[in-house]
Amino acid sequence: MEVFQNMLNSISNSAGDFLPSTLGALLILIIGWFIAGFLKRIICRLIKKSGIDERIKSDKITISKFIGKLVYFLAMIFVFTLVLEKLGMQSVLDPVKNLLNGFLAYIPNIIGAGLVGYIGYMLATMVSELVGLSGDTIKSFLPKLGISEGFDLVGILKKVVFIFIFIPLLISALNILNMDTISEPATAILTQFFSAVPKVLLAAFILILFVVGGKFISQMVRDILDKMNLNKLVGQLHLGDMTKNTDLSKTIANIAYFFIIIFGLLTALEKLEFAQLTEIIQTVTALSGKILFGLVIILIGNWVSIMAKNAFGKNQSNGFVASIIRTAILAIFLAMGLKTMGMADDIINMAFGITLGTIAVTVALSFGLGGREAAGKQMGKILEKFNSK
Repeated sequence: MEVFQNMLNSISNSAGDFLPSTLGALLILIIGWFIAGFLKRIICRLIKKSGIDERIKSDKITISKFIGKLVYFLAMIFVFTLVLEKLGMQSVLDPVKNLLNGFLAYIPNIIGAGLVGYIGYMLATMVSELVGLSGDTIKSFLPKLGISEGFDLVGILKKVVFIFIFIPLLISALNILNMDTISEPATAILTQFFSAVPKVLLAAFILILFVVGGKFISQMVRDILDKMNLNKLVGQLHLGDMTKNTDLSKTIANIAYFFIIIFGLLTALEKLEFAQLTEIIQTVTALSGKILFGLVIILIGNWVSIMAKNAFGKNQSNGFVASIIRTAILAIFLAMGLKTMGMADDIINMAFGITLGTIAVTVALSFGLGGREAAGKQMGKILEKFNSK
């Protein structure tokens, strides 16, 4: 701009010796107009050859024309200031000069920010495309992780890589433009985000490891239980009525897989430092474990009660006693199971008392309503065995 100004000043000074100031101002205007048009055409051609118009397509505006017009208008504003100065209107020029000087001083920042933004965009695009080249390898791992092949994981990874590279450089470009109101909060957010990235990646790796390992372990548990013929063994233990047509091996394997995933989720949340969510899941997991263990105790009690009933019920005359024994055993194991589940002692005592009270009332009614003769015979047998000893 200084060369341009010196040239126009030399022309105006030379013309000023021979022509009035008005003609000198007119001459400056004409020469400046030709130079501004020349700069506009040169800028437009250079931008078109760079291919920016094709990369940034828009129906409403063309980049080369926009920048060319911007340069033209700036050059003409500069020419107008020289013309007004030649005509002696310095007071009018002060606001325009201040505006123009401020804009010209800001041009290096605009150019630097544009270069940083463009370089960041190109770099992010190239690296994301390199990630896309490994798409076939990534897709081959999807079935192993239990993810559908229709899930566009490669596209997501490309966008994530693009954002990771482009956003920091874009914020750097805003810093060059001295846009502190935008760049400072964005920088703070970006700093927090990048500090969390290692934790997120570690948590994701842990979760994937537990998912893959959990599937392997649960399948191994199922195979072992199938080889043990667990379903047949349950039938032999007289628990078939409780399981019915349920594949017990598959159920146990799924329960094991569930708890493995829960443990993996807890570990991942601890790495992410989600203390409240971790505490909630720990509480739910502990409660689930208690309920599951309580159900196991009740199942064992059912099996023991059946075995006791069958042992005492071999003699038909002991059938009633065998039923009472089974009910009493079930009541004891039911109380133990509820206690393990974490039920309140009052509820357990009430359930246990109601069960024993029901047995007592049943026995009393059976002996009181026509069962005296049978009770006498039973008592006589007990006394005979006692006396024989």
